[in-house]
Amino acid sequence: MSQGTPEARSSLAQLPGGIWALGFVSLFMDISSEMIHGLLPVFLNSVLGASAEIIGLIEGVGEATASISKFVSGWISDRVGRRKPLTVIGYGLAALSKPIFALAPTSSVVLAARFSDRVGKGIREAPRDAMVAEMAPPGLRGAAYGLRQALDTVGAFAGPLIAIALMATLHGNFRLIFWLALIPGLVAVFVLLVAVREPPLESGAMQAPLTLGDLKTLGAAYWIVVGISAALTLARFSEAFLILRAQSAGLSLTLAPLVLVIMNIVYSLSAYPLGALSDQVNRKLMLAIGFSTLVVSDIVLAVAPNLFAVMAGVALWGLHMGTTQGMLAALVADEAPANLRATSFGAFNFVSGVALLLASLIAGTLWEMVGPYATFSVGAIFAGIGLVGSAAVWRR
Repeated sequence: MSQGTPEARSSLAQLPGGIWALGFVSLFMDISSEMIHGLLPVFLNSVLGASAEIIGLIEGVGEATASISKFVSGWISDRVGRRKPLTVIGYGLAALSKPIFALAPTSSVVLAARFSDRVGKGIREAPRDAMVAEMAPPGLRGAAYGLRQALDTVGAFAGPLIAIALMATLHGNFRLIFWLALIPGLVAVFVLLVAVREPPLESGAMQAPLTLGDLKTLGAAYWIVVGISAALTLARFSEAFLILRAQSAGLSLTLAPLVLVIMNIVYSLSAYPLGALSDQVNRKLMLAIGFSTLVVSDIVLAVAPNLFAVMAGVALWGLHMGTTQGMLAALVADEAPANLRATSFGAFNFVSGVALLLASLIAGTLWEMVGPYATFSVGAIFAGIGLVGSAAVWRR
């Protein structure tokens, strides 16, 4: 994780311990999850015989499930005025879903495991993101979300590296690796329980009774951020297709998780410094840069003639993630009222998850009917449309 400029280093020193702790919780859970997810497309395809369409369905349903859970848990968190209990439940459920992957005899059981894992992700994320906003010092939200995202992404590339090492050591024993993934998941829950204190709610953050009708009070600027995120997500389908693309270019089964390693190293190195930079410059401009990077990434992945070119496209994908994900979270926090903060994150993630479901289903169908070229070309078109649309809306 790069610290970047002197201003970024100063911002880093001002962030409270609770944000660091939440970052390390994310790190350990991502190690747990990515030990499985880095191998899951290959496991589904080569061991269980699932097609690209089935893989797209599993990924899309999983993410859509997470998004629905985020919306519900965000609303509950605002209604009861608590963040940590739901966060603990979400991380705990995700950890306990890992053995289901190890035991799965069919792709339908993998779908059930993915469903359970993503429900846990959904329950925890809106209240956790609200906690970050409430812990962050004034003027440092971009840095706070960037730090949490960077630590999260360290886990996202450490997990696949561990999976590669275990694949070589355990001679391709997928199921044993899935069992071992439970360990860092339990560590994440432990760190959350002992090292994170829930911050007091801001003045005006409690409203009783809170109803879903209160969503009408969210301003146009918030819904613009939600719409732009949905457009971006239509162009950013599941990373499972990055793994399949590298495999089609000659990457071996044992090294399949290397795709997520490369993507997440770039993501991790860019997330914090770009998040801190967004506290000093226009977030909207940086989001446009992220859209442009995704267009280039999709084009490279569509036409890549060899594995080296595919990995270059994967690295660009990671850079666009580092540019956009923390930025979108900071924009939501900027526009959300205190009494609807977790609900705002939940609604934001719900819409993005529905878009990811559609994107993954479209990607899988195009892959089966035409091939990787069509999948990534259509992704570039969606990203380009999102870039032009967001520029037009914000100009008004």
